[in-house]
Amino acid sequence: MAEQTTSSIVIDAAPGAVMAVIADFDAYPTWAKGVTTADVVSTYDDGRASQVFFALDVSPIKDEYTLSYDWDADRSVTWTLVEGKMLRALDGAYVLEPLDNGSTEVTYRLALDVSIPLIGMLKRKGEKILIDTALKGLKKRVESLG
Repeated sequence: MAEQTTSSIVIDAAPGAVMAVIADFDAYPTWAKGVTTADVVSTYDDGRASQVFFALDVSPIKDEYTLSYDWDADRSVTWTLVEGKMLRALDGAYVLEPLDNGSTEVTYRLALDVSIPLIGMLKRKGEKILIDTALKGLKKRVESLG
C-alpha cells in the first residue's frame, strides 16, 4: 500500500455494532458525507459485501468507483480499488479495537492516488478530510442507533 493517512476515534458501542454500520452500505448516503450512491455489486456467502459501487462528491474528489472488501469478523475490514474514473488507487481499512469500558477504538487508514497530478500535501489533505468526515459520521451514526 502507498503512503497512508491514519486517524482514530472512540465510539461508544461494541465492535459488532460499529461493524454493522460499516457493513450497511445501503445507508451510507444518509450519514457518510459526500457519498451519493453506495450499491452492493456482489456479496460473500455470509451476506457481507465483496464489491461495492460508490459515487462520491467530496472536494477535491468527485468520482464513481468500485471497491473490493475483505472482512475479518468484527475486527477489521480492508478495501482496494477495483476501478474508478479519477481514482487510480483507494486502499484503506477500518480496524476495530474493543476497549474495557464497552466502547470501541476505530482506526481508519487510507491511501489514495488520483489520475490528475496533485502535490503530495494536497493529496494528504484530501485523505485527511475523507478520514475525518468518515470517522465523525460513523461515530454519530453508530451512537444514534445505540
